[in-house]
Amino acid sequence: MNTIKTLLFNRFKIFYLLGISITLSIVLLMIRMKLTHSYFFLFLIWNLFLAIIPFAITTYLVSIPKLNKIGFVIWFCIWLLFLPNAPYIITDLLHLKISSSHLLWLDILVVSSFALNGLLMFLLSLLDMETLLNQYLKVKKTRFTMILILFLSGFGVYLGRFLRYNSWEIIQSPLSLFNDIFNIISHPNQHLEAWLFTFLFGLFLSIGFWMFKNLTSIEKII
Repeated sequence: MNTIKTLLFNRFKIFYLLGISITLSIVLLMIRMKLTHSYFFLFLIWNLFLAIIPFAITTYLVSIPKLNKIGFVIWFCIWLLFLPNAPYIITDLLHLKISSSHLLWLDILVVSSFALNGLLMFLLSLLDMETLLNQYLKVKKTRFTMILILFLSGFGVYLGRFLRYNSWEIIQSPLSLFNDIFNIISHPNQHLEAWLFTFLFGLFLSIGFWMFKNLTSIEKII
């Protein structure tokens, strides 16, 4: 109970701002549903829920005393498994191609608002994980691990968007998942789009995280 109270007190501002932003996204979606009589973009709520999971994990972990290494590794693996769900929402912008022209502006607002929330929680969760990793690793190893995480997230988004894998399929269909991953790695010439997407999306996330981290550092100084 004390942990929960400490968590709510220390992160009240973040929860408050995210709450406002998420509420706006849902309101925009409801307006869109009312005007179009279509429930097509309702999946964005589920995608946003999945994006909350990695943020919730690191928010919980930074609020408790230092875990033993085994416990941390277990939590880290679970977190990494769900992490790509947060930036994945950005790729939902692809659905705008089916939008009717007269309400395209509204669809852009709806999808962009959900994508923004997913990206924010992704970046906040990364900051938390970097703090946690610094408790177990040296600074250089932490930096390398963070870069690796960012590009693995890009690869995870590719698996979800184009190969249609979900986070839990590592349990439901592990052989199929690992077979596709092995084929991409072992036959790079046949999967150039996968490598290009992973690199560019990973680069996009890396620059975004670098900017976000530096901006939050500036705010703390001010």
